[in-house]
Amino acid sequence: MGAPGRFGAVLCAMTTPFDSDGSLDTEGAAQLARWLVDNGNDGLVLAGTTGEAPTLTDEEKVELWRAVREAVGVPVIAGTGTASTPHSVELTKAAARAGVDAVLVVTPYYNRPSQTGIEAHFRAIAEASPLPVIAYDIPKRTGRELKASTLLKLAEEGTIAAVKDATGLPGATAALIARAPAGFEVYCGDDSLTLPLLAVGAVGVISVASHWAGPEMCEMIAAFTKGDTEAAQAVNARLVESWEYQTSDDAPNPVPTKAMLRALGLPAGECRLPMGPTPPGLEERARLVWANLRGAGSPSH
Repeated sequence: MGAPGRFGAVLCAMTTPFDSDGSLDTEGAAQLARWLVDNGNDGLVLAGTTGEAPTLTDEEKVELWRAVREAVGVPVIAGTGTASTPHSVELTKAAARAGVDAVLVVTPYYNRPSQTGIEAHFRAIAEASPLPVIAYDIPKRTGRELKASTLLKLAEEGTIAAVKDATGLPGATAALIARAPAGFEVYCGDDSLTLPLLAVGAVGVISVASHWAGPEMCEMIAAFTKGDTEAAQAVNARLVESWEYQTSDDAPNPVPTKAMLRALGLPAGECRLPMGPTPPGLEERARLVWANLRGAGSPSH
């Protein structure tokens, strides 16, 4: 295994642009998608956590998927996982009709199903359409671990094609990759752990920072893949400030990302509640992060 994966090496977990009145901005989404592809992203993940999926209606998700699918030629992955299996199945069918290339399905959250229930959840979704299913393992948000034994069982039977790993446990990820069947892929789900997970066999990253640091993410992964670990470490060091910027208790993801996009003059809008308004000074900090990353100069697109 190794970067890049079947969907590319750098996939942007894309924000969902809103108009000034908070309505979905599909034209802005298409514009942003094209910009992201032009700036280093091999694929796009829509209606995930960064895309404010919990605040989107099903109809808005379908509009978003269609608008971006029409705008770009790279892989488009739709977030269709919910806490309800029937709801996730219907969203997955709708995503397939919208023409996306795969679906990202988070472990059912809040209701804390057993591992047997989680297995059945993923099987039902996989049976709903021919689209590849990427499992999303993020226990700190879902409240439920997607155990390696469950993942491996689903992978071995072909139910899931990949996992977005946001467990924060590189050692456990290394063990998972060592035992996984051929063709099963691991994408890093935490920007700051991209390089460590590449070192144990991840094929890429589903990234937040690639909204503004796509070229650098590509550069780091390419250097590592070529065996130039020193160059990869140097780029990693340049990206640390971006990872520190992209989420905090006062400005949780995707609030900082949307502030950065506004600073760059790109479609964004404000986040819908409950993410809350942008804290004072965040756009100024975004400009500083951008200037430090690129050396100097003011944001432009």
